[in-house]
Amino acid sequence: MGDLESDFNLKVVLVSFKQCLNEKEEVLLDHYLAGWRGLVRFLNSLGAIFSFISKDVTTKLQIMERLCSGPQQEHYSSLQSMMAYEVGNRLVDLERRSQHPDSGCRTVLRLHRALRWLQLFLEGLRTSPEDARTAVLCTDSYNASLAAYHPWIIRRAVTVAFCTLPTRKVFLEAMNVGSPEQAVEMLGEALPFIERVYDVSQKLYTEHSLLNLP
Repeated sequence: MGDLESDFNLKVVLVSFKQCLNEKEEVLLDHYLAGWRGLVRFLNSLGAIFSFISKDVTTKLQIMERLCSGPQQEHYSSLQSMMAYEVGNRLVDLERRSQHPDSGCRTVLRLHRALRWLQLFLEGLRTSPEDARTAVLCTDSYNASLAAYHPWIIRRAVTVAFCTLPTRKVFLEAMNVGSPEQAVEMLGEALPFIERVYDVSQKLYTEHSLLNLP
């Protein structure tokens, strides 16, 4: 934990998700990806335990960064514009991965699911008592989000790995916002920003029937 970069502050990362939504409630992809890069730094600061998620997220971020800076970048300013472009031009594999295995819609959907897990876990840390077992909090959050999309062998390995998680106090201190009490207060202020981005994205994927992309 001691090698966490001194300029890292989880509150800054979480509040950055506030910038993801403009006045039209469009999800701005540059801010969304920047927020996720900060979350990856937080996960990596906790050691190898979350590498199974952070490595996959990093791969997805690289895919999106290529799309957002590529020849069709004007269509990748927001989740709404990306969805309209890719769906309208049949650039999304709806039944099985074939011609467009790394579409933006599929890639952001994976980030969207992981964001739900992290949101639930951080909310669990915020509302739980001091002696709460982080393994239980993390497993419950995982089972309510990512587990449904992972095969049994991965689910088993992940839940076993969660048993080695550090204490709630260590997690809160790793957020670099002061005492555990201050971290809890910060989460109460900042987590609603992530929740709102998640809700807007969830509604968009639901409206386009894209929640189960292969």
